[in-house]
Amino acid sequence: MLMVRAIIRPEKVGTVLSELLSAGFPEVTKMDVFGRGKQKGIKVGDIYYDELPKEMILVVVKNEEDKDDVIRIIMRTARTGIKGAFGDGKIFVSPVETAYTISSGKEVL
Repeated sequence: MLMVRAIIRPEKVGTVLSELLSAGFPEVTKMDVFGRGKQKGIKVGDIYYDELPKEMILVVVKNEEDKDDVIRIIMRTARTGIKGAFGDGKIFVSPVETAYTISSGKEVL
């Protein structure tokens, strides 16, 4: 199993989640996060914001093919404009060693 973590703009979450659901990936965790990337925040007039609101979406998939599908969906739907822009986000992939369903205590395969 693999975990895909995507940190994206808040205004893109609805579209991303809808597309993931339509593609057969209904199991998603979403949370509000704050952070900054290479741009180290943003300055608007005299005010400097060093942490910007983002959303993190977590999707656990069974194999490489599903991982590639999820990444393509997120890249296509979370990007602003044709070429994208600073602050569109990042995607991280990591292995999931084991998962359990709390109610049954059974290992998820």
